[in-house]
Amino acid sequence: MSETVKRYFDAFNAGDVQGMLDCLSEDVAHHVNEGQIRVGKEKFAEFCAHMNRCYKELLTDIVVFEAEGGTRAAAEFIVNGTYLQTDSGLPEAHGQTYRLPAGSFFTLEGGKISRVTTFYNLADWVKQVSNG
Repeated sequence: MSETVKRYFDAFNAGDVQGMLDCLSEDVAHHVNEGQIRVGKEKFAEFCAHMNRCYKELLTDIVVFEAEGGTRAAAEFIVNGTYLQTDSGLPEAHGQTYRLPAGSFFTLEGGKISRVTTFYNLADWVKQVSNG
């Protein structure tokens, strides 16, 4: 199942939202860092559209871990980004760059991702873009 997670990250780095959606179950539960849980591919696609307006990101140093049995996986990586457009409630955007460690946790069912939870240090991000 870690191949599904690897395909998901490859699609992310290619800017291929449809490729990411293809890795997800119809009722995927998307746990956003310091946000609400979004359920379903449509909500995930809306989130991606918003993120693509405000940020340009590339994930590097990706390491994927898979639990025995293939129903759970985790990944750690570095987010290398540019803040493109001001996101509501966050500092003003003017092309600042940032780099921060992050992690994602996955539940996999039937070859698809049914849960994705992503964590990063928001205070570190705010500090980086406020100084940029």
